[in-house]
Amino acid sequence: MGLTFIDGEVTGPSGVRRCVKFLVDSGASYSLLPTDVWQALGLQPKRSVTFTLADGTTIARDVSECHVTLQGQESHTPVILGEEGNHFHKVRNKK
Repeated sequence: MGLTFIDGEVTGPSGVRRCVKFLVDSGASYSLLPTDVWQALGLQPKRSVTFTLADGTTIARDVSECHVTLQGQESHTPVILGEEGNHFHKVRNKK
């Protein structure tokens, strides 16, 4: 079984857009945006959320909101603001 990705677009409050590839994870509650993407969109932290990783480690990350378009469907959604050192797939950002 391999990993499944889907092309999408994220839009910030000023209308700046970026095309990204999302990893499909049916158990995920949030999407994580890499630092360069959320900064380009002009997103600002709205709150901090504590997450428990698969290995039991807990981490706190800032969360914001943006507009997401996937397969022609549009929605407003919370997103985790990724930090330097977070692990991302190399195919995650296609500018």
